[in-house]
Amino acid sequence: MIFETNKLIRFSHCDPAGIVFYPRYAEMCNEVMEDWFREGLGVDFYEFHEERRLAFPTVRQEMEFLAPSRYGDKLVFRLCVTQLGGSSMSLSINANQGKDVRVRIRLKVVLVSLDTLKPIAIDGFWREKLLPFVELGEVS
Repeated sequence: MIFETNKLIRFSHCDPAGIVFYPRYAEMCNEVMEDWFREGLGVDFYEFHEERRLAFPTVRQEMEFLAPSRYGDKLVFRLCVTQLGGSSMSLSINANQGKDVRVRIRLKVVLVSLDTLKPIAIDGFWREKLLPFVELGEVS
């Protein structure tokens, strides 16, 4: 299954050239993860961090910029899990406008305890929530 969420490109996302300033995609990517947790996994990010004392910090991020996005564009972000490991997972996130892919993002995140900041196993509770989003290959 692929999770989708819409994002409007705002003036604050853009540089003086009028296109999305590349680090803003990293921020939007984190927003997409927050949306996915709440809407796709059924767990609010606040609950995940503050009550469960867990986090999925990014340990690797790769972005491929295929076409510029401008103020006012409406992008569809599509997310899937491409690999589910013992304590880590790899994600593929694309931002599209129509059939036009603007940016491809690949992430590797690791589940950690916020109390120790050490990796912990993705247990059955989380695995059951994540497995429906595992896709072979990347989102298009």
